[in-house]
Amino acid sequence: MSLRITPDAEELRAVVREVLERHAEPARDPEATWDRDLWRRFAGELGVAALDVGEELGGAGASFREVAVVAEELGRRPVRLPWFSTAVLAVGALTALSGTDDLRRELLADLASGERTATFAWREDHDGWDPDRVTTRAEGDDGGWRLHGTKLQVVEGATADVLLVVAAVEGEPAVFAVDGGAEGLVRSSVRSLDPNRQLADVLLDGVPARRVGRPGDAREVIARVLERGRAALACEQTGGAAAALDLSVAYAADRVQFGRPIATFQAIKHRCADMAVRVEAARSASWWAAAALAEESPEAPAAVATAALVCSDAYAWVAGETVQVHGGIGFTWEHVAHLHVRRAATDAVLLGAAHSEALLTAIGLPST
Repeated sequence: MSLRITPDAEELRAVVREVLERHAEPARDPEATWDRDLWRRFAGELGVAALDVGEELGGAGASFREVAVVAEELGRRPVRLPWFSTAVLAVGALTALSGTDDLRRELLADLASGERTATFAWREDHDGWDPDRVTTRAEGDDGGWRLHGTKLQVVEGATADVLLVVAAVEGEPAVFAVDGGAEGLVRSSVRSLDPNRQLADVLLDGVPARRVGRPGDAREVIARVLERGRAALACEQTGGAAAALDLSVAYAADRVQFGRPIATFQAIKHRCADMAVRVEAARSASWWAAAALAEESPEAPAAVATAALVCSDAYAWVAGETVQVHGGIGFTWEHVAHLHVRRAATDAVLLGAAHSEALLTAIGLPST
């Protein structure tokens, strides 16, 4: 298994970075929304909404390595775009579903073009992600379905055009597509520490829905989405940590104190060196996870759990140290340093935090 990023992926990185630097600014207002025209360009023209989806389904036919590169760049510049909810969670769910039904193909084509956005809604409590604990229920209705229940902390849940909702059918979880404007759907934004990642609670009160995939798919889908989401978050955390390190090094070289740059002070040099070590460890772990998913390796569960542990810790620590290196300016609202602190804190718990137990299971040891 090769851990190297391909030349094509590096070219994609350069293009994504240029577009983000030219056209996207990190939001500081939690009420801000994302630019739909920018998203259409980002998703449609660059093709980053369905990178690892086959060309026969409207995707780019690439691999998860390319997804990892985009995640890194969005970590470096934490802007408000529905990429994670659409390209990672929703696309992951749709590609994990079996069958070739028209609805699945239609949704993938719309997401790939940027015409619609989507998200995956399955969490119902704050303690776990067990599909057996799904209480949202689906009831048959004149050949269709209606959903009743509540979903919590849905990424871009208040803005997504389509919600892929996990609901129980006779006690067994299944996946349903719900239109964002459906009658009976109530979406309430949740104030998040990270202003560039909107979360929402979703109430489904007899909402009309269409079933996607085949009976028995949902358990595999949830596992796939969690694995894919955690790997993408690890890559995002690596990009964020690398950007924070770059900010620190640049500031230390420019800031003069006592007649010389603070980069010449031993305490600052040691901080930056320790930050660099953490960043490289995160990069190794996240690339291992990306390669394992790209090649469908049996190492994937261990690789993803390792990356989730290493990258989350690295990002939080480096972001905190970046504030310290910047001194007083690092605490200001105008500086980007606090946005990395906020993103690191939310990423650490976004898809659960039981990574140690997942790693123990992956390597064959009993969890606590």
